Amino acid sequence: MLRRRLWRLNVALAVLGLTVACAGRGDRSDNEATGGAPPLLAAGSHLMIVTDNGLRLRPADAGRVAVDDHVDRRWSRHDDTWTLDLSCPDRAEHTGAVPDAGSDGACPRMPRVSVPDAVRVTVRARNAGIDVAGVAAALDLTTVNGDVTVADSGRDDGAVRLSTRNGSVRATAVEGSRLYAATVNGDIVLGCAEAPSDVTAATTNGSVDVTVPHDSPAYRVTATTDNGTSRPALGGSDDGQGRAMTLSTVNGDVTARRE
Repeated sequence: MLRRRLWRLNVALAVLGLTVACAGRGDRSDNEATGGAPPLLAAGSHLMIVTDNGLRLRPADAGRVAVDDHVDRRWSRHDDTWTLDLSCPDRAEHTGAVPDAGSDGACPRMPRVSVPDAVRVTVRARNAGIDVAGVAAALDLTTVNGDVTVADSGRDDGAVRLSTRNGSVRATAVEGSRLYAATVNGDIVLGCAEAPSDVTAATTNGSVDVTVPHDSPAYRVTATTDNGTSRPALGGSDDGQGRAMTLSTVNGDVTARRE
C-alpha cells in the first residue's frame, strides 16, 4: 500500500512540473525577452526603439539590427513588434550628468542603430535629436527637445511621420506615400524624392518649406500663416480629388514649390 501511494505521488509531481513548464512557455510567447540579442527582422516587421536620449539610424548590412557595442540595450517582443529599449533607468542617480555624443559610457547621447530595409521603424526619443540617413523603411520618428533630420530615407509604399516639440524638422530626398511633419518651435523643411499622395506640415513658431520633384502632378494646397507670407506654387485642383498638401504656421512663411 505504501509503495502504491509513493508511486501515485511521483506521477502527480511529474504532471505538475510539465504543466508549469508549458504555462511558462505560453507566457514567453506573449512578451518574449531576449536580453541583448538582436533579432532577425523580415520585411514588414515592426521595430520600436525607445531612448531617453537621441539616436542615429543607419542601414544594416544584413537582416539583423546592430547597436553600438558599448550601449546598454534590452530587447523584448510583443506579438509582431520588437522593442529595443535604450533608456537609462539609473540616469536619475547621476545628478544631471549627460554624456556627450562621443561618450564611451552605456548611455551615449546619440547612439547608432543600424536597421534592415523594408521594416517599419518607430522611434521615441526625448532629450536629443534623431538623425536618419540611407534607411529604406517606413518611419515614425518623435522626440521632444531636439531636431529630426532625415536624408535619403523612407519608402514610396510607406508613410513617414516626423515630429518634435522644440526643434526643427529637416528632410532631404525623403520618400513616402504620405508625409507628416510637426513641431512647435522650429522650422519644417521637406525635400521629396518622389511625389507623395499627401503632405501635412505644421509648426507654430517657424517657417514651412516643401519641395516636390519638377514632374510632380498638381496638388490641392492649403497654406496658412498668421504672421508671414504664403507662397504655394504647385498648380491647383478644386475637384477634391488627387494629391493634397496642408501647410500651416502662426509665425513664419509657408512655401510649396517644385524643383
